[in-house]
Amino acid sequence: MTTRGNTNLPGPNGGIDETHDPNLRSWVESANDPNTDFPIQNLPFCAFTSDDLEGTWSFGLRIGESILDLEEVHRRGLTKALKLWNGSHFAHAMLNDVGLSKEIRWLAQSLLGHSGKLASSARNAQAGLLINASQTQLMLPMDRVPNYTDFYASIHHATNVGSMFRPDNALLPNYKHIPIGYHGRASSIVPSGTSFHRPVGQTSPPDSDPSAGPGFGPCKLMDYELEMGCVIGRGNDLGSPISIADAESHIFGLCIVNDWSARDLQKWEYVPLGPFLAKNFATTISPYIVTMEALAPFRIPAYERPATDPRPLPYLTSDANTARGGFDITLEVHLQSAEMAKRSMAPVRLSKGNFRHMYWTFAQMVAHHTVNGCNLQPGDLLASGTISGPTRDSRGSMIELTWDGDPFANPPKLVPGTQRTPIELPTGEKRTFLADGDTVIMKAYCEREGFRRIGFGECRGTVLPARV
Repeated sequence: MTTRGNTNLPGPNGGIDETHDPNLRSWVESANDPNTDFPIQNLPFCAFTSDDLEGTWSFGLRIGESILDLEEVHRRGLTKALKLWNGSHFAHAMLNDVGLSKEIRWLAQSLLGHSGKLASSARNAQAGLLINASQTQLMLPMDRVPNYTDFYASIHHATNVGSMFRPDNALLPNYKHIPIGYHGRASSIVPSGTSFHRPVGQTSPPDSDPSAGPGFGPCKLMDYELEMGCVIGRGNDLGSPISIADAESHIFGLCIVNDWSARDLQKWEYVPLGPFLAKNFATTISPYIVTMEALAPFRIPAYERPATDPRPLPYLTSDANTARGGFDITLEVHLQSAEMAKRSMAPVRLSKGNFRHMYWTFAQMVAHHTVNGCNLQPGDLLASGTISGPTRDSRGSMIELTWDGDPFANPPKLVPGTQRTPIELPTGEKRTFLADGDTVIMKAYCEREGFRRIGFGECRGTVLPARV
């Protein structure tokens, strides 16, 4: 591999170039497994530590069952081909400079490819360059998350949840005009594999006795939310909006997000200002950032709105966003109870959906987020909101998955939110919401004929008993 193609998005080839060639192979044999999430065509970024690093951490690229240590690549002088690297820590340098991430992709494929001078050098000196991923501790894939914003971009999720409580008015008047979002808590974002304690807080008085006053104690309606996250690379100055035409040049890549939700706490607190204690106790993200370059073959048109829906205002509209604003990403949620783990039973899949059904695109979220002059910063996380599709088995949260209503049926089936069918696990256990000891595993991957399958790894977390 000796040439660098056009990886700008969008472009004449939609950002697809020789780095996406499905015939590319690596001397790292595990990367050639057709079932791996991490072939040489992917190369997602991650942050990790290991015993060899003696308490420090490094930035790397996942390849098969290994991680390429980018700091070590630089120490050995193998980054001389990188014209854009300015000597700062890789985490800062790449988030700030999308061009550098493209250069790193080219260099890494040259180092890890099946043939070539750089590949021969790397293969002969692989000790220390390549680390077995199982011998590392994966961290947040950026050194820190300065800010976190959670959106509400799935019209199927918004309609489902709205129909539970407002059957005659599921969507509020603003939903189809602006990407709805709120500022979340960045400090409680945790990497995949982190366990957390069930939150404690106030809950609403019982419907049968509103005068009884609120209750207090552990959350009883613990839920997950399947989301994708957009990691900001280059930021913008305060007071300088990002146009929708330029929005994707500020996006470094995507990851999986589980925005855990305490539904009973949320019901009591969310009016009038929105989620607070129901959300800020933990948000789990996957340990890999899949770059926009790697995702180029899996770009699709934005969600096609019905002709009767209002057209977005001009600042939320561009031909490029209409043509390629979406992502064809398959998403799955799996659950393993403590009893299942005790019996060595594999997790069971609860749902399977696709990111293509999102009503608002990430480019629109970035443009709307900054239209008032808000300044995004490198490492900021923008989450999509719960990803649900048009069918029951594609719903991205338990509050939807166990609900017996279906506003998308013909005719719609709308029932009160209390009417639910529990999920039955292989052990005979039943769930309408999560129990202590439950582990939720989210997965995401992209497939398209003529290209290698790529994946995001796992986003995993376990609910521990409340501290009371």
